[in-house]
Amino acid sequence: MTDFQAPEKPLRDEESATSVLIVTGPTAGGKSGLALELAERLGGWIINADSMQVYRDLRVLTARPDAVDEVRVPHRLFGVLGAE
Repeated sequence: MTDFQAPEKPLRDEESATSVLIVTGPTAGGKSGLALELAERLGGWIINADSMQVYRDLRVLTARPDAVDEVRVPHRLFGVLGAE
């Protein structure tokens, strides 16, 4: 991913509180890696919108981020629901 450039100046608090970057694309298109790199560079979070990754017991089946990636930047709404 060589085309991305971080902003020249950090976002102000009110800008960062209201700015949302959405990464979309086909399965296995590199969205997770891109989101991780963007979140690291911009000081952001990764907020899950995958309908299956919200389930705790489906980590392997849904290619949910591993523990190492989940520590690199804050992740939200991954594995928050049980299968019941």
